[in-house]
Amino acid sequence: MSYRTLEVELNHGQVVSKGSETLPEKASGLLTILDSVPIDQLRPIGLAKGQFTVPDDFNTPLPEAVLLSFEGK
Repeated sequence: MSYRTLEVELNHGQVVSKGSETLPEKASGLLTILDSVPIDQLRPIGLAKGQFTVPDDFNTPLPEAVLLSFEGK
């Protein structure tokens, strides 16, 4: 089994590809609909202000062992 992600839009109940990739004649899978967030529901800036402190060494390069673990080594 393989998986593909295609950018599509629904148009009157029909699935239409937004890219140049052709949709298969028949397929099954899951459909996730991404709803846009209404402007009145956006999170305000500074919502977590004072709840945590960014450490001084935040931008310090990670140790070599941690970097290698990202590469599965």
